[in-house]
Amino acid sequence: MNNQITIRSDRKDDYTFQYKGEDVTLRAGSIISIADGLTEVVFPTTKMKIVKNLIVIKDDEK
Repeated sequence: MNNQITIRSDRKDDYTFQYKGEDVTLRAGSIISIADGLTEVVFPTTKMKIVKNLIVIKDDEK
C-alpha cells in the first residue's frame, strides 16, 4: 500500500514542522514527498488545504 504524501508550500516564508522527531523546513514555494504518510509528521497550527495525498500549506491569516 502506498502511503506517500506530498506537501506543497504556498507560503511567502519558510514553514517548519517535525518529522520523526526532527525539525524539517519546507522552503517557501517548494514541494516535498514523504513515503510513509503522516504517522511521523507533526504540523504546527497553520492554514492548510488537503486534497487526497496532497497537503498545501497556506499563509496564516492575520
